[in-house]
Amino acid sequence: MTVTTGMCSPYGFTRRPTEETATLSWSDGRWTTGDRPLAVQPEPADVAPLRPLRGLRVEWPAEPAPEALDAVVGLAAAGVPLTCEDPPGWVREADPVLAGLAAAWTPQADDGRPDSVADLRREEHSVRLRRHALRARGVGTRFAPVTVVMATRRPHYVGDALRQLARQRGVDFEVIVALHGFPAALVREAVEEFPRPIIVIEAEPHAPLGTVLNLAAARASTGIVAKWDDDDWYGPEHLADLLLAMAYSGAELVGTAPEFFYLQPLHATIRRVDYSSEVWADHVAGGTILVGRDLFEQVGGFGPVNRGEDAHLLRAVEAAGGRVYRTHGLGYVLRRSVSADHTWNLPLAHFLRVASNQWRGFRPSVILEAA
Repeated sequence: MTVTTGMCSPYGFTRRPTEETATLSWSDGRWTTGDRPLAVQPEPADVAPLRPLRGLRVEWPAEPAPEALDAVVGLAAAGVPLTCEDPPGWVREADPVLAGLAAAWTPQADDGRPDSVADLRREEHSVRLRRHALRARGVGTRFAPVTVVMATRRPHYVGDALRQLARQRGVDFEVIVALHGFPAALVREAVEEFPRPIIVIEAEPHAPLGTVLNLAAARASTGIVAKWDDDDWYGPEHLADLLLAMAYSGAELVGTAPEFFYLQPLHATIRRVDYSSEVWADHVAGGTILVGRDLFEQVGGFGPVNRGEDAHLLRAVEAAGGRVYRTHGLGYVLRRSVSADHTWNLPLAHFLRVASNQWRGFRPSVILEAA
């Protein structure tokens, strides 16, 4: 399966480079890297050989060449990690954001230690580049409104969850909160402080979680539904990134890779990269599901169960012919405390075993923009 837009996109991004940084040179009206010329308008076939590179060092032409800049923007839209020394004035004037991003990043080798962040910083740089370049090309610039649905049994988490929602940028949305077994009076202050449209409903305490989420989604007034978990952390462009991924992939359902986990009893953060990102997939982090409302209703929404309601929806979407796309998970952190606090049981030792990186304390990606 290929990306539906036919243009350069982050599809196929490689998290762990296997080749060193190469040089992109401008000569005779076109870019070349090594002995390989690039198309004037780079296509996915031009990007694929660049995926293993740690980075691509751009040697800008001294004189203005709009076609040269346009090609580099195409590479940035694909998430190719670009670097350069001080760009010429015409580049800074034509695209100051791209020029600043490329000049600010220096490729570094990952030393393989559990706390190394070189590859992570490379991917963060790629995310910033692709956000800017895709939007500069008009991809995802007209985001449809979204309805965020959240079911919670824990009134003490509602305030933090709504504050994270309040800082979402680049997208218009409403929120439906389903209180699973407690009265709205317990969260009245947090709800009153929320600056966007919000509806609060009260659900029966013994209703299955999936049923409660569907009750919330039934109140949606938009064409897209997004799930939000009350105890996790989300970056301020979480919703915008999901919508952007839906735009460049053409998928009916998108979500992030489940990468970052905060293991609360251990006061440690781990990152797992065994779930690749920027791929077609059959699994995404449940707290990041974003799906068209028509398809959501067609397949019956979340499964009417307490565990596995997300997996039920994913299977139903695929059975109906819908495509699932998994984008990066840098703007999302899952909280794991004791197993009884969650709707799926895995011991903390499991996360330590599968971790590619491990840090003391709360250590999200900088894409999360945590305080």
